[in-house]
Amino acid sequence: MKCKTILAGMFFLIGTAAAQAAQLGLPSPWMNSGGRTTQPIGHYEFCQRYADECNVVSKSDKPVVLTQELWRKVIEINNQVNTTIEARTDMEMWGKPEVWSYPTQYGDCEDYALLKRKLLQEAGVPINTLLITVVRQMNGDGHAVLTMRTDRGDFVLDNLEPRVLLWNQTEYQYLKRQSTRNTGVWVSIDDDRQVLVGSIKE
Repeated sequence: MKCKTILAGMFFLIGTAAAQAAQLGLPSPWMNSGGRTTQPIGHYEFCQRYADECNVVSKSDKPVVLTQELWRKVIEINNQVNTTIEARTDMEMWGKPEVWSYPTQYGDCEDYALLKRKLLQEAGVPINTLLITVVRQMNGDGHAVLTMRTDRGDFVLDNLEPRVLLWNQTEYQYLKRQSTRNTGVWVSIDDDRQVLVGSIKE
């Protein structure tokens, strides 16, 4: 009962995020995407193996309605994947610097994101609202997370962070993500927040 109360309280706070951002002049709870950009090589190779997953075209780009039931499911799946998959680098697993795959026991950041996307889609979340996203960490390292587009903002499911946060509550620099219209297309992200990211390598 206590857990349900905590989740309900978090859900209420989330509902006020957009209004507070507007009033305080904070970054929008929704990312501002730009034009088409390059597809990560790891995703390109993933699409060679899972072609059906990379040619899904969506007629709508509307965000999903974030209900309390969905929020509970998001928390459940995020915790499930983060706690059952053990972090390993692609070099450790495959002997290559970049391999995107569905993890069963071990995985890299993008593998966590892929599995979360798969489980949320199976739970009924529209694929056009579940977007693999490439970011830059504070130390300059590249990283991948799953973004879920909702009517309350863009939420980030991250294997390095146990909480599910709005994108503007994180300290990443957002670079690109999948298009809401086509799972095989990537678009840039206009991240104009004042985030201090050190040693960024192009």
